[in-house]
Amino acid sequence: MFVGNLPADATEDAVRALFSEFGTVRSIRLTVDVFTRKCRGFGFIEMEGHEARAAIAGLDGKTFSGKSLRVKFEDPRAAGKRRRR
Repeated sequence: MFVGNLPADATEDAVRALFSEFGTVRSIRLTVDVFTRKCRGFGFIEMEGHEARAAIAGLDGKTFSGKSLRVKFEDPRAAGKRRRR
């Protein structure tokens, strides 16, 4: 899953705790700035299908540290393979 609009102070532990309410988080990868090591505002989370659907339904649009989250299905490997128009 793709999770966007994360605050700069978001940590993997905090995001994992948030998504763990809906099931087991297999893996989490937040993108961080090379120099500041702060979250760049998005990341990818792996969960089982039914748990991921529940997390999307429960967290998309929810406020997390003052920001409204965007949560949707997206394969990080396919994200770079999109065709340009």
